[in-house]
Amino acid sequence: MSKVINISNAKIYQAKKLVIDNVWLSIEQGEFVYLIGKTGSGKSSLLKTLYAEIPLIEGEGLVADYNLRRLATAEIPFLRRKIGIVFQDFQLLMDRTVIQNLYFVLGATGWTDKVLIHKRALSVLQLVGVEQKANDFPHALSGGEQQRVSIARALLNQPQLLLADEPTGNLDPETSEEIMQLLIAVAKEENTAILMATHDMAMVTKFKGRIIRVEEGELKEESSK
Repeated sequence: MSKVINISNAKIYQAKKLVIDNVWLSIEQGEFVYLIGKTGSGKSSLLKTLYAEIPLIEGEGLVADYNLRRLATAEIPFLRRKIGIVFQDFQLLMDRTVIQNLYFVLGATGWTDKVLIHKRALSVLQLVGVEQKANDFPHALSGGEQQRVSIARALLNQPQLLLADEPTGNLDPETSEEIMQLLIAVAKEENTAILMATHDMAMVTKFKGRIIRVEEGELKEESSK
C-alpha cells in the first residue's frame, strides 16, 4: 500500500507558536486513524498543515504525493483536490439545495460538463444514503443528514485522504454511530485514508482504528482499540 501521508521530523506551528514538536506520521491508503488530545493541543493545527492552510516550515512532509515544504501557492488547489475535509459544523451553503452545494464544489475544482457534474453529485449522494434529499435545502435536513452531505461533498473528487475535524461533535450518540459507520465504510470501500480528530472517546472505543494522541506537544502512538 502507498503512503498518503508521510511526515518526518516536523514542527507544527499555530500563529508562530510551536504546538507540536518532532512530528513523525505515516498513514497508508485505506487506513482509519484517530487523532485525539485535549482542546488546544494542536490537533486542528496539524490538520491545517496537512491541507496547506498552515505552511510546513520545518521537517519533511509528503501528502498525496505533494511535498509540503516545496509547495507553490499555485499548487495548493491541486493538493486540496486530493483531500476531502469534513467539519464539525458542516459548512454547507444554506441558500443552495443539497445537490447545488455539490455542483458548486465540482465547478470550483475544474469540472465543466454539466451531465458529468450531475452524475458525480448524484453518485456521492447515493454513496452516503441521502440521494432522496438532493433537492432539499440544508436547513430542512437533520444534523446527521447535513453531515452525510458534508461527507458526500468531501468525496466528490475521489480524494486519497479525508480529514475529519470533530465530525460527530454536533451530533447525538445514535447519529454519531451512523456517521462513524459511514466513514469506516468509506475507508474500506473507497480505499481512502481517513484521519479523524475527535474528543468523542465513546466512538474511539466502539469503532476500531489506529490511535494517535497529541500530548505535551508531541504525537504518541497508542495501541488500536
